[in-house]
Amino acid sequence: MATITIPQSILPEDKRFGSGPSKIRPEQVEALGQAAHTVLGTSHRQQPVKDIVGSIREGMASFFALPDGYEVVLGNGGATAFWDMACASLITRQAACGVYGSFSAKMAASVAQAPFLEDPVLFEAEPGSYAVPELTQYVDTYCWAHNETSTGVEAPVYRIEGSEEQGALILVDATSAAGAIPVDIAQTDAYYFSPQKAFGSEGGLWVAILSPRAVERAEGIRRSISLEGARRWIPPFLSLTDAIDNSRKNQTLNTPALGTLVLLEDQVRWLNENGGMAWSSARCRKSSDIVYQWAEDSSYASPFVKDPQARSRSVCTIDLDESVPAAQLIAILRDNGILDVNGYRKLGRNQLRIGVFPSVEPADVKALLACVDYVVERM
Repeated sequence: MATITIPQSILPEDKRFGSGPSKIRPEQVEALGQAAHTVLGTSHRQQPVKDIVGSIREGMASFFALPDGYEVVLGNGGATAFWDMACASLITRQAACGVYGSFSAKMAASVAQAPFLEDPVLFEAEPGSYAVPELTQYVDTYCWAHNETSTGVEAPVYRIEGSEEQGALILVDATSAAGAIPVDIAQTDAYYFSPQKAFGSEGGLWVAILSPRAVERAEGIRRSISLEGARRWIPPFLSLTDAIDNSRKNQTLNTPALGTLVLLEDQVRWLNENGGMAWSSARCRKSSDIVYQWAEDSSYASPFVKDPQARSRSVCTIDLDESVPAAQLIAILRDNGILDVNGYRKLGRNQLRIGVFPSVEPADVKALLACVDYVVERM
């Protein structure tokens, strides 16, 4: 493959466009350095670390404008762990799941594999579109993803009509949406995510915004397993009530990666200081609009998601003409320092996937696309 050198003058200032892990701002790294002698390598149950966790929880509550009674809970393991935690601690008997990509499918698979739950009712759509569950008799929990990271599809978040009368909970995976896409938290009972996307941190942690009804459900399930003959087993790691109890003390059940907490605290503070959700989502909208307009105008690229209303504002998926091999293009970009614009591997399309989270400068998005055009012209 011939080497193509992109002129320095048109390269992005920062060349990271990953869909997760995503760009970490230099100021966050500075905060990490400042914590090196005061927090890193110390106990997570002592006040300095508790202060960081408390700041995260307060900052998240402000950022999402939490309704009365809602609370921010942190736990070990990432959103993947929360899928299993939801099975153990939130779904009573049966869930209905929207499935329209790799990550929404994995959540549904966790539900299907839980031996004490009935098989989930699936509402499925092809990659590039979405399917929000509909009201279903006997279902006690509705689950879907606000943003399907694998396909760049953004789904609406709302309470399914009739679900409250049914006593059902609304669980929304927000890993690549939280912090980038507006949401009315009151429409959910558990809005959960990992912090390595819009919140510019590392993996291994989950954050969940829980309604009073979700907390009550978790406590009720914990009480029920003490009954003689109960089939459900909740290991401590998957106990949502244990996570809630620890979060209220500004700590996690098990030892967290303290660097992750430091990076997250700095990012939450930065987002709030700049204007919170309104500012962050507008910034992501600006960047995603740049990408989609470029693709619409391009002779060799087009948005993968055909419905403009379903196009993600945080993860842009762009199909390329067969005459432009994505693997070759991505390799050349990487040789020039431009990182992580690969399409999702399991989707298997000739595609770019561009993360436009709030840490990414819109000017860098424009520069990235200019570099793509430059390379394609010379391939």
